[in-house]
Amino acid sequence: MLKLDHVSQTYRVGSFGRGRLTAVRDVSFELQPGEVLSVIGESGSGKSTIGRMILRLLRPTAGSILYDGADISQFRRGAVKDYYRNVQGVFQDPFSSYNPIFKADRIFGMIHTEFFPRVGADEWRQRVSEALESVALNPRDCLHKFPHQLSGGQLQRLLVARALLLDIRYLVADEIISMLDASTRIDVLNLLADLKARGLGILFITHDLSLGNYISDTTIILRHGSIVEMGATEKVFGDPRHPYTQNLLASVPLLHEKWRFNGSNATRPVARPPEQAEVPPLVEVESGHLAAL
Repeated sequence: MLKLDHVSQTYRVGSFGRGRLTAVRDVSFELQPGEVLSVIGESGSGKSTIGRMILRLLRPTAGSILYDGADISQFRRGAVKDYYRNVQGVFQDPFSSYNPIFKADRIFGMIHTEFFPRVGADEWRQRVSEALESVALNPRDCLHKFPHQLSGGQLQRLLVARALLLDIRYLVADEIISMLDASTRIDVLNLLADLKARGLGILFITHDLSLGNYISDTTIILRHGSIVEMGATEKVFGDPRHPYTQNLLASVPLLHEKWRFNGSNATRPVARPPEQAEVPPLVEVESGHLAAL
């Protein structure tokens, strides 16, 4: 189990770091194997900060992140390596994950050297080919090419294949399809659904409600670094209790209707909720459905 227990993250800001900015505030949730959990919120809500803390790229300023009951901030050397063998991330901009002067398949060579040094070259090539084919890539079309010779979708799939080679248990997918075209998006989403069916736990970070609804079992709505609503996806989307969630859902464009403007007013007006300095604590409004009221 991957568990966040009252996790907060505060940054120093302003001249000489005298100010404080709380990016994540008292966040708690669990991610189980074979579950897709979507963290949904607008830009600046703290979504990516949560992902970075899970991947040990940031250390929480309060609370703890537990992996099978052990605090990941206490891991050292071999324990860190073992953690990364089980927990990996794929990020929004696939081009930023590659060094442009090296060919894209170098990421597989690094995995071979670091984690599987005793595996022979022929066996490793077979493993790489199988991993690529499992993410619908032809090894002949993508291996031995530079990143600029591949599309964003191909680069994202290469990163997922890299994670599969490690036989990971959890994947942090941080806005991994926001830079892809519509047809490639659905392919990557279906790939994630296939990984879920294999028992992989996926933290799906997105600002797009429709994508979260499409793929996730559990949904968290994040605002100003705090959870305002959390529960089974069908409950959060079907019966939202927090005004912020209701506003988000009302803002989703519908394929079967157009927005019609009469002067300065639209036929589907959306009133944004007032800004809140603090978010009320979560209360259980239905079994498995939490909301800040």
